[in-house]
Amino acid sequence: MFIIKTDMKKKLSAQELIRYARHLNIPDLGKKGQKKIKNTSVLVAGCGGLGSASALYLAAAGIGKIGLVDSDSVELSNLQRQIIHSTKTIGEPKVLSAKNRLNALNPHIEVIALQTRIENHNVREIISDFEIVIDATDNFDARYILNQASVAKQIPFIYGAIYQFSGQVSVFNYQEGPCFRCVFQNPPTEEYKLANRGVGVVGALPGVIGSIQALEAIKLCTGIGDPLSGRLLIFDGLSMQFKEISIKKNHHCPVCFP
Repeated sequence: MFIIKTDMKKKLSAQELIRYARHLNIPDLGKKGQKKIKNTSVLVAGCGGLGSASALYLAAAGIGKIGLVDSDSVELSNLQRQIIHSTKTIGEPKVLSAKNRLNALNPHIEVIALQTRIENHNVREIISDFEIVIDATDNFDARYILNQASVAKQIPFIYGAIYQFSGQVSVFNYQEGPCFRCVFQNPPTEEYKLANRGVGVVGALPGVIGSIQALEAIKLCTGIGDPLSGRLLIFDGLSMQFKEISIKKNHHCPVCFP
């Protein structure tokens, strides 16, 4: 079960009180909520389209420690949707390009860049210093590996996925709710992976889904609102409609009930 931190050692500086003024003016958030945000650590797995939007908004919100993990470098074809990068950073490791952008946006936060692939042998170490995981990957294997490690550590896993004009979001492994594999039980076949490699996505779509992921992380760390646990939110950008599917813990899940 995820427990919101109560030992808030990091205080808000005078500059931060100005920077986060619009947060402080929200009655349900206020100074207490902003201090919770500052004392929270979030791992953003993937510095592509979803990671661009979620990491930028988490940094702007004042999340105290943000981890970035990605093994790729910035390419020209990324810039249609991966707005954390720029033409000037083509060829740079994505995690360094993103880290510099986040530090420029908010110098009051700590950003940790990990240029590596998420694999079984390193995932526990990667997530060990973080309280929330945002799944911004485009890699099926990494998603299943991250989910299993998040269940083992008992931390929330904020799932996001995009395809052409549509996307999905949910919060898994929150307060004994379902995990990712409770819903997506079987990893895809190699043929399916190949068929979905490099599929198209409209540039603005990861901005929508990634922003929702960031909002869910803020809700989790502050204890405000109703997280998307037990619910799969599906977005259709062509019809501009959201629909919600109720999901439950699967008692035959090999991750939750090994």
